[in-house]
Amino acid sequence: MLNMAEGLSRLGALAANPVVSTLATVFADAGFDLAVVGGPVRDALLGRETHDLDFTTNARPDDILRIVTPISSTQWDIGRAFGTIGARVQGEQVEITTYRADSYDGVTRKPVVEFGDTIDGDLLRRDFTVNAMALQVPAVKLIDPTSGVEDLVSGILRTPIDPAISFGDDPLRMLRAARFSAQLGFSIEDATFAAVEKLRETLTIVSPERVQGELVRLMQTDDPVRGIRVLVESGLIEEFLPEVSALRLEVDEHHHHKDVYEHSLTVVRQAIELEKSRNPGAAADVPLRLAALLHDIGKPRTRKLENGGGVTFHHHDVVGARMARKRLQALRFDSATTDAVAKLIELHLRFFGYAEGAWTDSAVRRYVRDAGDVVERLHILVRADVTTRNRRKAARLASAYDDIERRIVELREQEELDSIRPELDGNQIQQILGITPGREVGDAYRFLLEVRLDEGVIGPDAAEQRLREWWAARG
Repeated sequence: MLNMAEGLSRLGALAANPVVSTLATVFADAGFDLAVVGGPVRDALLGRETHDLDFTTNARPDDILRIVTPISSTQWDIGRAFGTIGARVQGEQVEITTYRADSYDGVTRKPVVEFGDTIDGDLLRRDFTVNAMALQVPAVKLIDPTSGVEDLVSGILRTPIDPAISFGDDPLRMLRAARFSAQLGFSIEDATFAAVEKLRETLTIVSPERVQGELVRLMQTDDPVRGIRVLVESGLIEEFLPEVSALRLEVDEHHHHKDVYEHSLTVVRQAIELEKSRNPGAAADVPLRLAALLHDIGKPRTRKLENGGGVTFHHHDVVGARMARKRLQALRFDSATTDAVAKLIELHLRFFGYAEGAWTDSAVRRYVRDAGDVVERLHILVRADVTTRNRRKAARLASAYDDIERRIVELREQEELDSIRPELDGNQIQQILGITPGREVGDAYRFLLEVRLDEGVIGPDAAEQRLREWWAARG
């Protein structure tokens, strides 16, 4: 719970920040107001770590640029049309924006930019009351026209104005509601949530890139599951990631199987726990978390109810990988993220054959070869995918995966496991067989790769002998 006395003390510390105090002084000397606004104020009150510093002022963009130039090493005005000037002050990046009173056309989310004259008017146009607070400097005065402090105390997300108007102006704010719910652990006020349910279809006017950006920020939080539940329960996820809500399969009285949706959310949480324990201090692994969320999206499409009361999902891994690739491409994810997520989904069931009986070294090599650069993520995803309440079964699967990881380490020490290739290259194949570049060289290369995977390192002389035998057998 927010301790107001401690929160006010932290606001004082924020005002005393060298970057903040320097800017406060130069703006005051120039005759303009300045305030830290939004996230830094909210986080200071909550005792959370503050990151990017955002400021608002009654100075116009030309004045802002003139004021910050002498005290900054770099300036940029790419946001000048929206009233924003960026600068690097004492090594820290800051953005300073003129008070705004935007209006929207209701067709796109591009605002008609209008500069405002008061900070209260500027704060009213922001997304949620907890982000609509400002710390005026150098006076160190908290400005809170929409009772954001009260909502911080209550743990509530609420729009500063009628949510229908706020979301109608900018539908992306509905996605931010889910993200901030996860990030802050806050509940969404009833009228605000109802507006999300009613207006969710208006998200279609927002570009895929912007939607993707909010989805990434949600998945970067410590508990994205809370935000995912908001998206599913409000129906908003139907507008950009309907495969997730489709996981809520109906279970009839005769065919019993796990709730795939709840299972997937548990996998997300368990993957994050393993991610943090294996890579402490590292940035959130968004491709891994997306793969955990989407790993079973092929199940609804492949579900088959058997006569004996069973349920099967044959090839849901392959189907799910294709579905995930198509969806992530539609959301304009980069190819590296898309490829990683699709590969993880396609391979996430491979291990379970190992649990039924230890693999040969050849099978382990193929597992690592097929996983490639996502093998460490695959370790986490496969372990996280075990959500059974049967402790004996869970212990058996964990032990089996301990064993496969141990064998991978041992084989890595013995061989160049992460870069498996034949012991003879294309030039050597051509020289030995007396052939020119073409399909036959590729066939020979693939044959030697299979030998390498099956038998490990056999040496170039033995590889040459096997190649000659293979060539002679081809006739």
